[in-house]
Parts: sequence; structure tokens; C-alpha cells
Amino acid sequence: MTLRAAVLGHPIIHSKSPALHRAAYAHLGVDIAYSAIDVTESALPDFMRQVRDEARADGSWVGLSVTMPLKSAMVAEVDEVRGVGRALGVVNTVAFESDGDSAAHTKLVAYNTDVAGIINALRHAGAAPAPTAVILGGGGTAAAAIAALKELGAVSAEVFVRDPGRAGEARGASAAVGVPVQVLPLAGAAAAVAAADVVISTLPPRAADALAAELAGAQLPESPGVLLDVSYDPWPSRIAAVWQEAGGTVVPGLEMLIYQAVEQVRHFTGLGEALPAGVIDVMCDAVGAPRRVF
Repeated sequence: MTLRAAVLGHPIIHSKSPALHRAAYAHLGVDIAYSAIDVTESALPDFMRQVRDEARADGSWVGLSVTMPLKSAMVAEVDEVRGVGRALGVVNTVAFESDGDSAAHTKLVAYNTDVAGIINALRHAGAAPAPTAVILGGGGTAAAAIAALKELGAVSAEVFVRDPGRAGEARGASAAVGVPVQVLPLAGAAAAVAAADVVISTLPPRAADALAAELAGAQLPESPGVLLDVSYDPWPSRIAAVWQEAGGTVVPGLEMLIYQAVEQVRHFTGLGEALPAGVIDVMCDAVGAPRRVF
């Protein structure tokens, strides 16, 4: 029987997750068909009821990757949330766990692998320990960024958002992991961004263009810190290009995406830490990322 997995979100057409996962499963010789399914937040409960019924009928579902705008809404649709996702109330991964005797007892377990993706991407880039930190955006990925900064030793962060009234996920993450944040309007971000050791942009494509233009006209430090721009299409983003031209270190969102997808493959295949190292190479090849960036 061919097993099933998918990435859910809206819009979903440009997702690189299918390429990453299909490459991994082909390399592993695992019969998992991975698709992209457009699901809105309002349609999620009905969709998940259908998936749950199918999983418990034939055991064919093994996993779901979850992207915007579903990362918070998915928490209500699973049986259990484990790890940092439980504290954040934000998840991006659902694994289907069976007791081995009957698919009828399949449990839906959610995780947040974005946190590991951000940590590994920033560590590889040489981010300073206990960094001063700025986050652009206040949604589900920003929540994961706050948890990642906690692991990297940051004691606080400034969060710049387009609408301060819609930063609930960032504020919730701050309370959950114990990293105080100050939520501020995006229009005033330039000075703090220029001075930070680590900047994590979780904004949609082109949403940071005005900030990038402001930074281009400003006097940036001689050696800016590390910028992780979670958005990867189009690439390079305007803010990434400005940052790199000023001599700063830029981490493309594609690198974070690969790191978090590796963790999902561990869950969906059940291989855990036994996942062969070569899987990373084929995933890099599938999306045109340099081999062994890890």
C-alpha cells in the first residue's frame, strides 16, 4: 500500500515541501506519496475529520506538514501536541501514530519542527551566543523564532509588526518560553535591525521591501550580524540583497526549510535519529540548494 503525506496551507502552489519530501522518500526507498493540498483555516476542521477517518480506516496517512495560515488552528485538530509546540500553541507537523495492532487506534500527534530549523540555520551561520535579536513579523513562525532564540541564549527580543494588534502568537510564545519581547511598529524597525546580532524576518515576500530601502540608505555597521529571511521566493529578497551588500551574513529561508523538513521526514518514516545522512544531499539537490550546507 502506498502511504500518504501532504503539506497543507493557503496558498500552497509555490511550496517546495513536495520536492524536498519526494526526494527524501525516493532516496530511502519508502513508498510515501507526498502532495500539496490547498486548505483554508475555515475548511481545516472538515478536512481533518476526513483525514482522520481515512487514517483510521486503512492506515494510509503518515504525516502532514502545516504552513500558513494553519499553524495555530491545527492544534485543535490533533490528539496530542508534543515538545515545544505544546508551549507555543503553534505546530507545523502532524504525525500519525498507530499502536501497531489496528489503524482504528491511530493517534494524530503534532510537533513544531520550525524551531529546530531556525536553531540549526542560525548556528550554521555562526550566530553570536546570547545574541541581541530582532524579529520581523508576529505570527506562527515568529513564535517559533522566539523559542529558537531562547535556545540560542537570547534574553529578550524586539518584534516589529505591521499591525501590533495581530501579534498574539508572538506574545504567547514570549510568555511560554520566558523571553521578554517588545512589540513595535514595523515602520520604526531600521535602527534596531541595523544594530542586532540576529535578525529573523518572518514576513511574507516583499513585505520587508520598504525596510530594505530604508536600510540601503542608512549607515549600516561595518559588519552587520546574521539575517535569516524565512521567505525564499523570490530570492534573494530585497532585504537579503541589501544585507549581503553591506557585508552581513544572510541565511536563506530555503536552508531553514530543509532543516525543518529533515525533522518531519524523521517523524513520517519512523526512522528518527537513524535517518541516513545522505538524505540531506538529495533534498538539497531537489530544490537547488548547495550540497552539504549543513
